[in-house]
Amino acid sequence: MYRSLWLWCYRHRYRVCAIIMFFVLAGFAYPDGKKIRVYLIGDSTMCLYDNTRFPQAGWGMPFANYFDSTVIVRNHARGGRSSKSFMTENLWKPIVENLGEGDYVFIQFGHNDAANSAAHPARFASPEDYKKNLIVYVNDTRRKKATPVLVTPVTRRKFGDNGKPQAVHQPYSKMVAEVAAEYKVPLVDLDTRSRELLQKLGPGFSKYLYLNFEAGETPQYPAGMHDDTHFSDFGARKMAEIVLAEIRLLKLDLAERIIRREVAAR
Repeated sequence: MYRSLWLWCYRHRYRVCAIIMFFVLAGFAYPDGKKIRVYLIGDSTMCLYDNTRFPQAGWGMPFANYFDSTVIVRNHARGGRSSKSFMTENLWKPIVENLGEGDYVFIQFGHNDAANSAAHPARFASPEDYKKNLIVYVNDTRRKKATPVLVTPVTRRKFGDNGKPQAVHQPYSKMVAEVAAEYKVPLVDLDTRSRELLQKLGPGFSKYLYLNFEAGETPQYPAGMHDDTHFSDFGARKMAEIVLAEIRLLKLDLAERIIRREVAAR
């Protein structure tokens, strides 16, 4: 048996060498064989939607497509959740239990924390309580030797009389920045960066980032739709690209795993 095996290896020695080299190089590239897992927690501006909701999309959907095969994106964001209700509904605990060293957790709440309505009392968190909740997320993540990344709440489309987009999340974005500074957490200021995009596009073109359609314009909304909070597939992609650009500026390990495609010169 051993003689037959030796003869096969000798006859196929070039193929055997190639296989051995593949596994050797793979071992150098990923010595522990572990991929990076990226968890997204947040609200409807980040979460997943099925095809029945098209063209609505959360920015976490296209975000997952910009990485190579060494990154696994797990989008746990849920519509209507705040930093408070995401915990009280037990959505956070199962994530913490599965976190491991080298993982990332991107944390973006704020839209629903500020929604102090009788219809949804479980969502509301004052800016002060919101800050406390963010600290819990950060500490829980770090206890599992994973990396938290704080994200300010992405802007709504609201222009003032001066033609400039208005800041609508100021008290909450301020708390995110405070936690990031005090606990030395990477910060993606999506609130500011998304308003800069709105400023660039102006009141007219920026509507295409969101679910804004006139009656008869699209079959999904035959009566029309005017939603300046939730994104179209185009808007979700533009917001994801902002987050990716910030990842590069922060020089996170993830930056090296963003897919780069060479564009052929014409």
